[in-house]
Amino acid sequence: MSEQSDPTEVRPSRRTVLKAGGATAGALAAGGLPAVAAPAAEESTVDRIEPGSTVDITLTVNGQRHRVAVEPRVTLLDALRERLGLTGTKKGCDRGECGACTVLADGQRIKSCLTLAVMRQGQRISTVEGLAAEGELHPVQAAFIRRDAFQCGFCTPGQLMSAVAAIEEGHTGSDAEIREWMSGNLCRCSCYPNIVAAVRDAAREVRR
Repeated sequence: MSEQSDPTEVRPSRRTVLKAGGATAGALAAGGLPAVAAPAAEESTVDRIEPGSTVDITLTVNGQRHRVAVEPRVTLLDALRERLGLTGTKKGCDRGECGACTVLADGQRIKSCLTLAVMRQGQRISTVEGLAAEGELHPVQAAFIRRDAFQCGFCTPGQLMSAVAAIEEGHTGSDAEIREWMSGNLCRCSCYPNIVAAVRDAAREVRR
């Protein structure tokens, strides 16, 4: 025998249910109902480095080994300029866009403002100070002077290092190729035609 509903039972109408749901949502939005406490985050087990603490590293720059103490957050650019006194490498945008801080690491060009000094131990770092040898300018340096490929000179160290790398990489087959592979180095004085000519001349001299 099926159960019969009690005719005296008062059932909530659809309108009543909707109103109750709206009231609950409003209370949650207003913070009227107690929030469920989030589980406590587990305490990190990673050792924290105390602010101001330093580590001893060895950097090989232009053939010389340098023992320096730096904070782990110090960039290679700041280590070169402030710890080693090699101010030829310039700090331009300080975010890897202008190329003024370009140096070579094991022959590969890098933006020294975007890499930490502690990450470059064991690599051969070359800066603009190391281009000339025994009183003789590097062919790229001589070509930049001959072609008047700079004005203010601020971007020139990075341009020189990038040009040396482009020649070593074999990316100087045409003016268009030189422009493409030197495009990461900006010149606010707009000496680009002279820079391209200088790189082209230096590449020919290096290949002799």
